[in-house]
Amino acid sequence: MIPRHFKLLLLGAAICAPIFSSAQKIKAPLPNWQNLDLKADGQFGISTEKAYNELLKGKKHVPVVVAVLDAGVDIKHEDLKKIMWVNPKETAANTTDDDKNGYADDVHGWSFLGSAKGSIQYDNLELVRQIRLGQAKFADPKNIAPTDKEAYKAYQKMVAELQGKIDKAKESSNNMLNVALKFNSMVSKMGSRNPSKKQFADYSPEDPAETQLQKIALENWGTGDFNNFMEEEIYGAMKHYREQLDYHFNINFDSRDTVGDNYADVNERNYGTGDAAGPAPDHGSHVAGIIAAVRDNDLGIKGVADDVAIMSVRTVPNGDERDKDVANAIRYAAANGAKVINMSFGKGYSSNKTAVDDAVKFAMSKDVLIVHSAGNDGKDNDKEPGFPNKFYEDKSGEAAAWIEIGASGYIDDETLAAPFSNYGKNTVDVYAPGVKINSTMPGSKYKEQDGTSMSAPVVSGLAALIRSYYPKLTALQVKEILMKSAVKVDHKVTVKNGDGKRKVLFSDICQTGGIVNAYEALKLAATY
Repeated sequence: MIPRHFKLLLLGAAICAPIFSSAQKIKAPLPNWQNLDLKADGQFGISTEKAYNELLKGKKHVPVVVAVLDAGVDIKHEDLKKIMWVNPKETAANTTDDDKNGYADDVHGWSFLGSAKGSIQYDNLELVRQIRLGQAKFADPKNIAPTDKEAYKAYQKMVAELQGKIDKAKESSNNMLNVALKFNSMVSKMGSRNPSKKQFADYSPEDPAETQLQKIALENWGTGDFNNFMEEEIYGAMKHYREQLDYHFNINFDSRDTVGDNYADVNERNYGTGDAAGPAPDHGSHVAGIIAAVRDNDLGIKGVADDVAIMSVRTVPNGDERDKDVANAIRYAAANGAKVINMSFGKGYSSNKTAVDDAVKFAMSKDVLIVHSAGNDGKDNDKEPGFPNKFYEDKSGEAAAWIEIGASGYIDDETLAAPFSNYGKNTVDVYAPGVKINSTMPGSKYKEQDGTSMSAPVVSGLAALIRSYYPKLTALQVKEILMKSAVKVDHKVTVKNGDGKRKVLFSDICQTGGIVNAYEALKLAATY
């Protein structure tokens, strides 16, 4: 799974470093920057507003269903409730499958992460599930069959990888605890339990650590008070590491009994509930807002597309998604009218890629465009592939209407490629805004988030916009338009290279060498 708290991880790493170095001060993004135009506004958005103003006024358009395969969506959010998909043939809460599609009460979508017993919130990493299987298979290392020796080596490697993750999470958790204590000490010296931002700015640090903490607090303060900052940034990070240790990395934790399916049966389809929101719809709500938050209601934010119905398909817990659920979610979305599927998730291991591939092939047969986030590990996907991906395991080819998205920032310089974004000359297709993207959060709130989880829905929104105004275009044609119309980046950018950095051409980190652009895409679509 893509880390949900990437900003917190960066913050924890910065303030826990043994040497406190000052962060580079960069210009803040403009509101709605992802939809702005580089030439007109000075920030590298996708020119959505320019497209609406110059190309789309008075044009007819049709609604497009976009499936958000995620943790759930807040269907009551002030900026989302009007654009939630409604199954026209289903009656809510009558426990009857009115439309005979195999899913009772799927009014706004479906959840493959629950049952009448409740909803799953947490799960393991796929790595842990693989190790659990290995524990049973290799219970007696002295009696391993010769044919299983390579598998045993792979199992040992996974065990070592998990232990490394556990050690890192424990260290980070302890570091964040020390940071919290240091902040509390500073606040005590200020003589206030909840100092204002001005009080914090006026405080005179007593050592280099306090200097750095003061700087980071002021740069990440947000709109609330100090207690809000501590709750969101510091205690939020501590909670993240606790969740990793208690759930993600815990070999003894398994929540699948809540679903009640036979997990070993990958052909089982009709399980789950109609709960399209779930217990923690933060990530999915943020994704949905980027795609299609209502543009003309004077509330919150503006989504990319103006005539979209968001179908929520709960697929991703706090932990790694399961291949069986991903496969069923893709099938559900494609069978129930989605023309774009957004998948802002990924993992390093796959237990049943064939099942996912078969579902992707089904989506291709239904003329669906799949938009997938490249990942947030700052790695080369050409060398270290993640899952799911468009390449079929049976070597029969690849999903033609699948587009892989990297994350870009708002400043057109060497930092344009987001430092966390995975890249790949052959495996990543194009980039889109994914830094400091403000979008919808549960409870009719809003928040900035970073990640390829944010850049993928920018592209999903644009794909839906194209399909709405040019409904005769196929999914393949829409992908072709997105690729051909990308704005080329003609300067070098910095990407991670192991523990270091290197400067490369943008054409070396994605197939198009550019960033999606709504204005250029819609101009091109008009010629098809």
